[in-house]
Amino acid sequence: MRRFIEDNFHNFNAGELKSCAESLASFLDSGGRLMVTLAGAMSTAGIGVTLAPAIRAGMVHAISCTGANLEEDVFRILHEGNQQRIDWRNLSAEDELELENRVTDTSIPEEVIRGVESRLLEVWQQADGPSPPHEYLYQIIPEDEDSWLCASKEMDIPVFTPGWADSTMGNIFSARLIDGTLQDSSIITNDLDRMTQLADWYRSQNTPIGFLQVGGGIAGDFAICVVPMLRQDLLEDVPKWSWFAQISESRPSYGGYSGAPPNEKISWQKLGPETPRFVIESDASIVLPLLLQYLLDPPL
Repeated sequence: MRRFIEDNFHNFNAGELKSCAESLASFLDSGGRLMVTLAGAMSTAGIGVTLAPAIRAGMVHAISCTGANLEEDVFRILHEGNQQRIDWRNLSAEDELELENRVTDTSIPEEVIRGVESRLLEVWQQADGPSPPHEYLYQIIPEDEDSWLCASKEMDIPVFTPGWADSTMGNIFSARLIDGTLQDSSIITNDLDRMTQLADWYRSQNTPIGFLQVGGGIAGDFAICVVPMLRQDLLEDVPKWSWFAQISESRPSYGGYSGAPPNEKISWQKLGPETPRFVIESDASIVLPLLLQYLLDPPL
């Protein structure tokens, strides 16, 4: 894949991907560390096939992800082998009634979700203190080579999941609080505590830290803001993010944070003018596996 990209990707978004891959490989080779943020449905898209090996190879040092990406990595493992692609562009409203929990061209069976719920409920009921959501999933997830969550557990890298309540398991957790099955919401570490822990992790790094933002949303916004918080609110002399790339289809002109270009981040003290910056405006389910495989392939 590295040779294919080097030989064929020269212009437009392909050229930007090549430049990004070359720069990131150099950044990591020089001792840099990398935070990857996952928005959208990358776990359902099977990103673990390339992300898990990259984590195990020591190329990814922290993850920030949506609650959906966290749980859907587990759903995918339990549903693997039974997935069928859906011709979603030609579905009628009536066709949708025959499906369960559709995510574009695949669906997550309700029995898979309820199976995870039953396992998690036992773990939640035995909890004796606050832990982040992924720590509970670590206790029930089966071993799987293509699971980025399994790889994160093996490599003991931090996983941050802001806004976890906005997920299927978060909804279920709330439902069990409402019906009295669970009594204590504090067993899930809240976002404020996780930001404090993210700040501790960032401070503890003694090497430049890069930021690879896949999509946008809260996974990226939460994690990248640790730097301006430390610099502007705590007045600490911490370095800005030392490398940045974003894979996105969002447009800056719409005013959404997800589409904010790297230069805008300079004004917030997230990046500096000297920071290597890349934006690949394309489908992350195509671009991210190519980028990760480029890193995993031996140098030419």
